[in-house]
Amino acid sequence: ADYSPFLGIEKGAVLQEARVFNDPQLDPRRCSQVITKLLYLLNQGETFTKVEATEVFFAVTKLFQSKDIGLRRMVYVMIKELSPSADEVIIVTSSLMKDMTSKTDMYRANAIRVLCRITDGTLLTQIERYLKQAIVDKNPVVASAALVSGIHLLQTNPEIVKRWSNEVQEAVQSRAALVQFHALALLHQIRQNDRLAVNKLVSSLTKGSVRSPLAQCLLIRYTSQVIRESANNNQAGDRPFYDFLEGCLRHKAEMVIFEAARAITELNGVTSRELTPAITVLQLFLSSSKPVLRFAAVRTLNKVAMTHPMAVTNCNIDMESLISDQNRSIATLAITTLLKTGNESSVDRLMKQITNFMSDIADEFKIVVVDAIRSLCLKFPLKHRSLMNFLSNILREEGGFEYKKAIVDSIVILIRDIPEAKESGLLHLCEFIEDCEFTYLSTQILHFLGIEGPKTSDPSKYIRYIYNRVHLENATVRAGAVSTLAKFGAMVDTLKPRVFVLLRRCLFDNDDEVRDRATLYLNTLGGDGAVVETGEDVKEFLFGSLYIPLEPSDDAFDINSVPKEVKTQPLAEKKAPGKKPTGLGAPPAGPPSTVDAYEKLLSSIPEFANFGKLFKFSAPVELTEAETEYAVNVVKHIFDGHVVFQYNCTNTIPEQLLENVTVIVDASEAEEFAEVASKPLRSLPYDSPGQIFVAFEKPEGVPAVGKFSNMLRFIVKEVDPSTGEAEDDGVEDEYQLEELEVVAADYMLKVGVSNFRNAWETMDADYERVDEYGLGPRESLAEAVNAVINLLGMQPCEGTEVVPNNSRSHTCLLSGVYIGNVKVLVRLQFGLDGPKDVAMK
Repeated sequence: ADYSPFLGIEKGAVLQEARVFNDPQLDPRRCSQVITKLLYLLNQGETFTKVEATEVFFAVTKLFQSKDIGLRRMVYVMIKELSPSADEVIIVTSSLMKDMTSKTDMYRANAIRVLCRITDGTLLTQIERYLKQAIVDKNPVVASAALVSGIHLLQTNPEIVKRWSNEVQEAVQSRAALVQFHALALLHQIRQNDRLAVNKLVSSLTKGSVRSPLAQCLLIRYTSQVIRESANNNQAGDRPFYDFLEGCLRHKAEMVIFEAARAITELNGVTSRELTPAITVLQLFLSSSKPVLRFAAVRTLNKVAMTHPMAVTNCNIDMESLISDQNRSIATLAITTLLKTGNESSVDRLMKQITNFMSDIADEFKIVVVDAIRSLCLKFPLKHRSLMNFLSNILREEGGFEYKKAIVDSIVILIRDIPEAKESGLLHLCEFIEDCEFTYLSTQILHFLGIEGPKTSDPSKYIRYIYNRVHLENATVRAGAVSTLAKFGAMVDTLKPRVFVLLRRCLFDNDDEVRDRATLYLNTLGGDGAVVETGEDVKEFLFGSLYIPLEPSDDAFDINSVPKEVKTQPLAEKKAPGKKPTGLGAPPAGPPSTVDAYEKLLSSIPEFANFGKLFKFSAPVELTEAETEYAVNVVKHIFDGHVVFQYNCTNTIPEQLLENVTVIVDASEAEEFAEVASKPLRSLPYDSPGQIFVAFEKPEGVPAVGKFSNMLRFIVKEVDPSTGEAEDDGVEDEYQLEELEVVAADYMLKVGVSNFRNAWETMDADYERVDEYGLGPRESLAEAVNAVINLLGMQPCEGTEVVPNNSRSHTCLLSGVYIGNVKVLVRLQFGLDGPKDVAMK
C-alpha cells in the first residue's frame, strides 16, 4: 500500500511542532514541513480556535527573517489560508509591502496575491499605485499575479479595480500567453454590464491581436455571447463575428479549434451550411490519438444530433469505429449519437454492436443507451420487435434499480405508443416479474398489467404470472397481485369464475392487508363467481381514487359529495416537451377523471344541480400577483347553457379573518352572459383555502365570449395572534382582482387521435372549410404555431407542434371536441411570407 506522509497527523502535535518557528537558528526545511502539515489540517476541514490561529499566525510572521525562497513561498500560502483578522493584518502588511517592491520577482508576485487576499478597501488605496505598475510589469509572473488579484478584488472593491482599465488594456497586448489570458478575463469582467463596451472589445480583438490560445478561447466565448445578444438585430450584423468563429477553426491550437466548433454548433438558429465546417473539424478529432479530443468531439456531436441529426450523418462511419474505443465514456456517446442519427436500415447492425458492449459499461451509461433506444423505437415504430427484444434481454441481466426502472419505463412507453408492441411488451414484463428483486418495480408492473392486460385479445394468459406472485413474493407484492387479479375479474366477465377461485385461496394468507383486499374484492365484485357483468359504479369504487376535501363545514357529511380524482405523478419522457405523460407513473389512457371530480363538486351545490353535464373546465387562471395579501385564482367550468366561475381564495395574513366573502362580477363587457346564482364563502381563516362560485347563463350551445371584471368583497376581523380569537365586530372592505376572459378555446376539449390521416379521411367532405390568413410579423415560425395552437385550444397530433429549426414552412395537425360533442380536425399550413411575416392556410 502507498505510504502517506500525513498518516496519523494530530492537530495538537503539529501545533507543538510549530514552536520551531521561534528558534533563533531557523531550519528552513523543518519549518516548511511543519507548514505543510498545518496546511494539510486546514484543507481537511480541521478548525483552529481563535487563540490557536493567532499563535500560529504570529509564529509564521517571524519566518520573514529567513532568506530561503522555498520557505518564503510556504509563508505566503500559510498567511493566505489563515486569513488573519483586521487587527492582525497590520503586523504582516509592512513585510508584504516590502516584498512587493523587492528585486526578487518571485517575492513580488506572491506578495501581491497575499496582500490582495487579506487586505481591505483602505489599505488597497495605499498599494493601488504598485498594483497598476505590476499589471504592466515586464515579468509575466508578476503581471499575471496582479491581474488575477484584480479579478478577485472586483467582487469586493469594484470601483477601485475599474480605475485600472488603461493598464489592463495594455496588458491585453502582452506577448506572454497567460498575461493576455488573465488581462482579457479581467477587462471583460470590468465591462460586462455595458453591452456596447463588450461589443467594442470583441470587435477590436477579433481583428487578430490575440496570440495566446487560452485568451483566444475566452474571446470565442465572448463573441458567441455577443452574437446571441444581437441575434434579434439584422442577420447582416452577425456575419463578421461568424466569420471570425469560422476562421478560428483553422487555428493551430486544438483547444481553440474545438472551442470555435462548439460555439458554432451552439449558435441559435444555426443553418446546415454554417454547421458544415464545424462538423468537419469535429470529424477529424474523432480519429485523433488523444482520448480527450475524441471525447470532446463525440460529446459535441451528440448534442448536435438532438437538433440536426442529418448534419451529423457524415461522421457515422468514424463513430462506428469508436464503439470499440477503450474509453467507455467515448464508446457510449458514440453509440447514443449513432442511435439518434441512424436510419432504419442501420438499426439491426447497431443493435448487434451494442449487445456486445453493454456488459462492459456502468449503469449510468446503460441508462443513456436505453433512453436513446426508446427514442429510436418511437422514431421507427416498424423496428419495435428487435428493439423490444433487446430491452427484454438486458432486463434479465444484472443491474441496479435505476437501470432496471429505465428499461421498464421504456417498455411501458413503447406499449402505450405502439399498439403492435403491446402483447409482446406485456409478456416481457410478466417474465421480468417472475425473477424481479425490486418490490417497487413488481408492484408498478402489476398495476400496469391490471390496466392494460384486460384489454388484450387473450387476457387469460397473464393470470398465471400474476397468481405466481401470490405464492412467491413478499406481502407488498402479494397485495398488488390480489388487486390486479380483481381488475381482471371486474373487466373480463368470462374470467370472473376463475379469478374468484384464486381470490378465495388468498383469504388464508398470513398478511392481513392481502386477506382484507381479497375479502373486499370477493364481496364487491358480486355474482358469486358466475359470469355476470360488473357494474360501472363497482369498478369506479374499487379502482378509482377517492379525493376527500378536508374543509370545516356545518352540514352533515354526505358520501355523495366526495368527488373522485386521480392524482398521479406523470413520469414525463426526457427531452420531449409536449408529449403525453409516460412510464409507469402515468395515468391510464382515457378521459381524466378530474372532470368527474368537478362535476360531483358542482352537482352537490343545489343552485348548479340542474345545469346538466359539465363539458370542460379550464386550468386555474391567477387573478392576483404572487406575494399579495389575498391569493385568488379562478377555474372556468363550461356547461351547454351556463358558465360557472370557481374562485379559489387563500388569505395570507395571519392577523386577519375574512367573513361573508363574495366576488362581485361586472359582466358589462360580456353582453351574452347573465348572472343567475352565486355561492359566497362564510369565512376564510388564515392559510385555509376556500371556494366562491358565481354562475352565468348564456345562449345554449353558443360559444359566447366576453370580459369580466372582478372585485373581492368581505368583512375583515382582526385576530389576536396569542389566542387565535377573532374580534366580534369587523370592517367591510374590498380588493380589486384582475380581469377574466371567456375565450373561444374554452369551448374546445383537447382530444387526440391516434391516426390523424384515417380520422381525416373518414370525415364527410361536406363539413370541410378552407381559409387563408395573414398572421403579420412574428418572432419565428415556432412562435406563430404556438400562438395558433393556444388560440384554438386543440390537441396537437403526431408531434407536429415542434417546428424544426430554420424551416420556412410547417404543417401542424390538431384535433379536439367542440361544445355539443362535435369532433373537429384541423390541418394548419404555415409559411414565411417575406423575412418575418407568417401566412397560414
